[in-house]
Amino acid sequence: MKSALYLCLLLLGLQVQGQLKSNLNDEQQEQEIAHFSEDHSQAEGENSPHAKIAPSNADFAFRVYKQIREETGNKNIFFSPLSISTAFTMLSLGVRSNTLSQLHKGLAFNLTDMEEQEIHAGFQRILQLLNDPHREDQLSMGNALFVDDRLKLLKKFLDDVRNLYYSEATSTSFQNPPEAIKEINEYIETKTHGKIVDFLQDLDPQTVMVLVNYVFFKGYWEKPFSPLSTRDADFMLDAKNSVKVKMMHEKKHFNIHRDEKLSCWVVEIPYKGNATSLFILPDEGTMKQVEDALLKETVSSWLKSLEYREIYLDLPKFSISGYYDVKSLFEKMGVTEVFSDQADLSGVAENSNLKVSKAIHKAMVDVSENGTEAAAVTLIEIIAESAEFPPPPHIKFNRPFLMMIIDKSTDGVLFMGRIVNPTAKEE
Repeated sequence: MKSALYLCLLLLGLQVQGQLKSNLNDEQQEQEIAHFSEDHSQAEGENSPHAKIAPSNADFAFRVYKQIREETGNKNIFFSPLSISTAFTMLSLGVRSNTLSQLHKGLAFNLTDMEEQEIHAGFQRILQLLNDPHREDQLSMGNALFVDDRLKLLKKFLDDVRNLYYSEATSTSFQNPPEAIKEINEYIETKTHGKIVDFLQDLDPQTVMVLVNYVFFKGYWEKPFSPLSTRDADFMLDAKNSVKVKMMHEKKHFNIHRDEKLSCWVVEIPYKGNATSLFILPDEGTMKQVEDALLKETVSSWLKSLEYREIYLDLPKFSISGYYDVKSLFEKMGVTEVFSDQADLSGVAENSNLKVSKAIHKAMVDVSENGTEAAAVTLIEIIAESAEFPPPPHIKFNRPFLMMIIDKSTDGVLFMGRIVNPTAKEE
């Protein structure tokens, strides 16, 4: 019989109002993460650990996006690739043999290019940079393990998750599911500032561990939109159907790029601090073409091609969320063994035969005049088996578009999504 482990990732993003103060996982994590030198609060160059894993993390982000697109069809998409990859990479500390090789491949890590220890050092550095208390934006990322009293974690696994991912193990009695669920949900609600409530609904009877990863980001635009200019407008769902939205309007200088090859506009809207957002507006009928071209090379080219120009910008206020079965996504991406009877998680605990039974992710985003709010959660369960300047262009985001939130200090894609209906509610 295989025992059960839940892995839960939670990501909460940009918020319009509130204090600009980082909220770390807990006091001990706060102290540990703060120990890194202030002199290294900016990106340290291409040889730094987080820079070495950035291309793989970007590849993973776009792979997951395209897999979600296949499953959701023409619906809104919003998720945190960094949250998902951090949780599974942390779990990989206890994964062995072919299960580990398959997981690394699914996460887009090539061990011929980097060593396993460099991968974990990269995520450790990302955690340090995202939790830097001196950031102007509010950004925090943390991990937690909820462990059944009967499960004896191996000292090396426990030390590694503590030292590399700043995660502590909390003793939890999964023999009392209602109390365990309440404890985990209270943790998630606290770390997401009340944005994700009652996320965990049930536990498999064989659950012995739940791993939680959360990301929280609250940012303010460098140049806020004027609420006085916001007014009702039509957002075209397709050629014939539209919905009413609150459309923000500005005539200002932005970094923009017109990609003639892909037939789309790219507009960068930076936040105060080290985070920025990219809004990509495909021409009518070219969304699939742009989505198919979503690769790290494409985004890198966009960022290098941005020009500071005055434009008329129309951008809708919106609030959307997404919920995804990451287990299903991973299996369709070729990561199957970690969910099967052949799973080798022998590096996690003593005398236990573990596998992942569930992996889920939830994300939300709220964009308005002052900034953005976003949140996400992923849960994985391992169970017992059973050019020249013409007049300013008018760029109207009044039809389906793409969005990315990027942390500049780590070159990490914090969130990405597709907005096809700004008024759609969570299903």
